Amino acid sequence: MTAKRILVCSGPGCVAGGSLKLADNLRKAIAACGADAEVCTDVVNTGCSGMCELGPIVRIMPDDIMYYQVRPKDAEEIVRETIVRGNIIGRMLFRNPLNGKTAVHQDENPFYAKQTKIALRNTGIINPRNIDEYIERGGYEALKKALTMTSDEIIAEVDASRLRGRGGAGFPTGKKWRSAVAVPENPKYVICNGDEGDPGAFMDGAILNGDPHSVIEGMVICALAIGSERGYLYIRDEYVLALDSMKRALKAAEERGFIGENILGSGRKFILTVVRGGGAFVCGESTALMKSIQGEVGEPRAKYIHSVERGLWDKPTVLNNVETFATIPVIISKGGAEFAKIGTENNTGTKVFALVGKVKHTGLVEVPMGITLRELIYGIGGGIQGDRPFKAVQTGGPSGGSLPEELLDLPIDFDTLTEYGSMMGSGGMIVMDDRTCMVEFARYYVQFLCGESCGKCTPCREGLRHMRDILTNICAGRGREGDIELLEEIGHMMQDCSLCALGKSAPNPVLSSIRYFREEFEEHIKKYYCRAGMCPELTAFRINKNRCIGCGRCISVCPTGVISGSGNGTHYIDIRACVGCGACRDICPVEAMETIPVSLWSRSMMKGSRAYLRTAKQEEEE
Repeated sequence: MTAKRILVCSGPGCVAGGSLKLADNLRKAIAACGADAEVCTDVVNTGCSGMCELGPIVRIMPDDIMYYQVRPKDAEEIVRETIVRGNIIGRMLFRNPLNGKTAVHQDENPFYAKQTKIALRNTGIINPRNIDEYIERGGYEALKKALTMTSDEIIAEVDASRLRGRGGAGFPTGKKWRSAVAVPENPKYVICNGDEGDPGAFMDGAILNGDPHSVIEGMVICALAIGSERGYLYIRDEYVLALDSMKRALKAAEERGFIGENILGSGRKFILTVVRGGGAFVCGESTALMKSIQGEVGEPRAKYIHSVERGLWDKPTVLNNVETFATIPVIISKGGAEFAKIGTENNTGTKVFALVGKVKHTGLVEVPMGITLRELIYGIGGGIQGDRPFKAVQTGGPSGGSLPEELLDLPIDFDTLTEYGSMMGSGGMIVMDDRTCMVEFARYYVQFLCGESCGKCTPCREGLRHMRDILTNICAGRGREGDIELLEEIGHMMQDCSLCALGKSAPNPVLSSIRYFREEFEEHIKKYYCRAGMCPELTAFRINKNRCIGCGRCISVCPTGVISGSGNGTHYIDIRACVGCGACRDICPVEAMETIPVSLWSRSMMKGSRAYLRTAKQEEEE
């Protein structure tokens, strides 16, 4: 029997779903039946396989059979049926919701078939704790090639690739490296920014955890290009798996001579150190990050001082993010011109996204630059959960903006997203359906940024607090005429006057929401109405009697007990006591719940007397 290899995804999501226990059970089942197979069962088995919504994921090689939503109890069946007998277990296969067809192999699943993997080329395939597996897939060959090249030749390949930094700003990578070379001062430093703090983002963490050697190799090549002998990996403190994986990888790389005092006997030196993040969102900003490495408070400085001239300890410093460094070995191995064939003219290569929110297939995806939002959300993500109407997509995290349905055919690239009020950011992408309130969504991000602002500059510190208070009042039904214009004024002031890029981009979620969803803000202020039913003070529910099937599920979850009805008859809500929590709407199988506007006056009167507001039952009977 041909030896088989069972890859068990051990990304954070699959670990939470029991993948470590699953791997252990597979190993025991194989030992019990004597099957000729290898099971990778390290603490971090493989990195993230990408399709997080359907994890834990098992991939059996070389047959390339992929099973989804596998549970520890399924291990014995997989070994007995697939490993020993060669049978396919149909219930564990991916089923395409559009045509009902099942996918046995990875390339039959549209989630994977439409991706182009460069930065994620090894993630989910190799054991990140085994350096030999990285080497077997061509790892460190680019480093060996770079050792035979001059600094100009290395940077020329990066220039030819037209690679733009994947950390969010999109600055040309080759230009940054060449600028550092032009500064005669030494020493020079190389820093990898792995402080991924955006809500909903996990791209860098997946690479650090699933393919750490690709990042190390990219950093060493950068060091050779700019003449650096010292580098730092700044990794978010909460990324426990990534920190452990990277520390193990550094030790293995040093033992093999890929880093250290004498790289592969070349006489070149590069010492690489892991630094745990400072626990603040602002530490993802390049200059604040450098302050944190120096042991100081993570606060940014004015941008007119370029880091390639005066960065870490006031010495020339090149800082790129995880994805950028993971891409460098491919550019050096295959040539910059080959890389530039992917994507568009000014936005070459691929980009990794964390596709999350109200999309059917959430997970980690890597696609060519220039793909449209529609292709990503519907072609790869499978569309909106429950086939509900699409409302908006947030790109770029707290620094980005929300784009409406009419812009779904926009190409995804640095320049286009910025033009329409959003940004690429590090790659977070949150999809929203019609039950998302855009005012509350903007308030959430401003609230997050209020807690994460370093407070160094007044425009950001005070501007965010003022915007938060205005948005909170609007969501609570206390909005006033002129609030929308005031939010716009504060936002533009912050863009013009804030010290760092985080402060300048902080108003984006608010400004883009106003730009594309202004009517929702006006409804909150003028009509005391939240159409999405997400703001409790502006929401009450009533039951559409033509849809209600009398199942009683709403009664079982109502926290205030204001829903009445029995048997298969129509149910009613006494809106005098409805708190607008939405529990009934979420559980209703036929969507019989309807939102109705509630003014502050009627809300206060409802609490005291039946005379001011009739119940929904009385209204419907009349």
